[in-house]
Amino acid sequence: MSSTTLNADYWSNRYQKNDTGWDIGYGSTPLVKYLQTITDKQLAVLIPGCGNAYEAEWLLQNGFTNVTVLDISPVLTAALKERFKNQPINIITGNFFEHKGQYDLILEQTFFCAIDPALRSSYVTKMHELLKPGGKLVGVLFNRSFEGGPPFGGSKEEYELLFSKHLHIKKMELCYNSIPPRQGAELFFSADNA
Repeated sequence: MSSTTLNADYWSNRYQKNDTGWDIGYGSTPLVKYLQTITDKQLAVLIPGCGNAYEAEWLLQNGFTNVTVLDISPVLTAALKERFKNQPINIITGNFFEHKGQYDLILEQTFFCAIDPALRSSYVTKMHELLKPGGKLVGVLFNRSFEGGPPFGGSKEEYELLFSKHLHIKKMELCYNSIPPRQGAELFFSADNA
């Protein structure tokens, strides 16, 4: 599939049909474990390709006050605006590659694997642009291949080569706490905007 196929209509259609096999119904365990270590609740946090925004929900429930979620699907973001009504969250409908802002922390959870692999270099460049100096990109990546896609997989070696062009990789290792269906197939990573 090309990036023109993986557009707002494509993703809105998937949400309308409840064709969301990636959706586990709660915040990703590796990310939640990481978020539990953060003491500064005023950090500017972005979750691109946020889906049902379970990590954002966890952040809000735990006192974080500067959370932004971004998704290309207006169907999804309309549902999020209803779900998070009267909560301190910024919900944006838009294309990640056109987004403007500066963030202390960007969370990666099933967004990288959903975009056309031809856009991966642009993804890393954009993350570098969106992170404040010293900001962090933290998340989970698939350490396996898939037929067709999305999702689109990859390997640790591929990711290290790609991310190191603009970011300083602090950690890239197999997740010890993936959900059972993804056990052994996920990498937890952390990279600084050095």
